[in-house]
Amino acid sequence: MRHSRSSTTRISRRQLLAVSGALALTAACGSNTGRGGGAGGGPALGQWYHQYGEAGTEEAVKRYAAAYGKARVNVQWRPGNYDQQTAAALLTENAPDVFEGGPTLDQIRGGQVADLTGLLKGVRDDFHPAVLAPKTYQGKVYGIPQVIDTQMLYYRKSLLDKAGVRPPGTLDELIDAAKALTTKDVKGLFLGNDGGAGVLGATPLRAAGLEPVTADGEVGFDDPRAAKTLGKLHRFHADGSLLLGAPTDWSDPSAFVQGLTAMQWTGLWALPQIQNTLGDDFGVLPFPEDGPQGGPSVPVGAYGAAVSTHSGHIDAAKAYVKWLWVERTDFQEDFALSYGFHIPARISLAKKAAKLAKGAAADAVRFTADHGYAQPLLWTERSRTAYQDALSRIITDGAAPDAQLRTVVATTKAELKRVRS
Repeated sequence: MRHSRSSTTRISRRQLLAVSGALALTAACGSNTGRGGGAGGGPALGQWYHQYGEAGTEEAVKRYAAAYGKARVNVQWRPGNYDQQTAAALLTENAPDVFEGGPTLDQIRGGQVADLTGLLKGVRDDFHPAVLAPKTYQGKVYGIPQVIDTQMLYYRKSLLDKAGVRPPGTLDELIDAAKALTTKDVKGLFLGNDGGAGVLGATPLRAAGLEPVTADGEVGFDDPRAAKTLGKLHRFHADGSLLLGAPTDWSDPSAFVQGLTAMQWTGLWALPQIQNTLGDDFGVLPFPEDGPQGGPSVPVGAYGAAVSTHSGHIDAAKAYVKWLWVERTDFQEDFALSYGFHIPARISLAKKAAKLAKGAAADAVRFTADHGYAQPLLWTERSRTAYQDALSRIITDGAAPDAQLRTVVATTKAELKRVRS
């Protein structure tokens, strides 16, 4: 499910025009909530999903909805900028009853989404804590995780063996391996066509033992270790080890399976394609640790099922969410593994899923369990954008990381102050 993890946490002046257009469209087409029709008895509920790229997913979620007997659920597939559409709709009476999303911090603080904490009574500990945490605010849960997506480092065993390179266990070893694996025909590493700033995010900070935002809501990277670790990332660019200008970006494994790069950072969803093409000639690793206080770093994310407070049937919508994403574990496993390749959000389901029981897939489940992290709810869009821009300048231009991070720290402090006000 190669979906965007972006969050609409604050509407800027530039975004306002686009959002206003979406609001107008939603208001003009009230039936777009999906509340008319659907199978089952009871009230009519509208449910929104973003447009997945995997064949069969749309038919599956409509089949799940049709199997529910206590409400008539009409599923609506939403192409385009889904996060923006959702942010706009939640400000109106035409919001869907149930939708998948973060939800975002501003949606929670603005009272736009319902408290779903009670739906997890007795099973909360069975949901992976890394993906439940960003849906939790002040102890209350506002979204039920659907599946887990994760990213990893894929490497070609044969190319590493030929170069006499061991799978890297530290960031320094990864830098050295990428250089050693680079030839006139093959680059050592692919982190995306922008050099990695877009996809890596806070992953290197975690590898250094730091956080974007700490558990108590403070800036988590105002530390010399952050500048030291991020500064190392420029070495990939300086060494000429990075594949740039590939036909497809990091989320697609084509560059890796076509032999353009010896190592690539991409998602778990790419594993079946890689395995079908390369057989056993690959392995997977977490992003490697950096420094004695660091550790392996595995970014994870998950859309969650949420309920709009504008729903005229909040209790019915909550009951449906509980039925689908808490009780119907058969549907949850089907959604995760029958149309793409993802990890069920429930720990117990991930442990018993046959498709995740061996090889690189089992490694991915273990990495996620041991080292998985999700971007904190308090790490807002403005903070993330400032950080990503700084990271791009560090990786590509060799900009001084300490100076770049001072600006990001100031932006993040201001954002944390804003959301506490």
